[in-house]
Amino acid sequence: MSAETITTALFLITAVVAAGVLINAVYPIVFNMAGTFSSTTHQSDVRIRTDFKIITTFASTSAGTAQVWMKNTGSEPISLDEIKRSDVFCGEVGNFDRLAYQNVTPDILENDKWTETFDSGYDLNNNQFWDPGETLKVTAKTTIPPTGSRIYFQFATPSGIWRSNEFTVS
Repeated sequence: MSAETITTALFLITAVVAAGVLINAVYPIVFNMAGTFSSTTHQSDVRIRTDFKIITTFASTSAGTAQVWMKNTGSEPISLDEIKRSDVFCGEVGNFDRLAYQNVTPDILENDKWTETFDSGYDLNNNQFWDPGETLKVTAKTTIPPTGSRIYFQFATPSGIWRSNEFTVS
């Protein structure tokens, strides 16, 4: 009878130790998976709530610039840093290119560059975010074809949200 008690006690101790080892091995994996799912869910939520619309455009051959005004129609603010890291494609339809960002005023913009006008009354609450309802002005300096030709413009945020438009040179 004492042999059975000792054997049962050893099995019970072994089961408790095994359960502890299993919990210590599995818990970190489950915790990391939960963090990954949470992060992915947050990123998807931000993408779903981010939206903007191109509201008006203008291109001038003499100035060599295209100007595009866009409205944040989503419910997610977009930081000024994200705007600066965005991709801008602009040029004649079928012959456009990606332009590099340049942090200058539009009047001293170099060729094949783009800049944003966001202060000067566009950032209504001066918080350095493109908030819902605010307008962003993008000026792109590139080879603008003759009057009456078509221009292609595309703006893509770092999170992959993009809008494009074709318009006529004035």
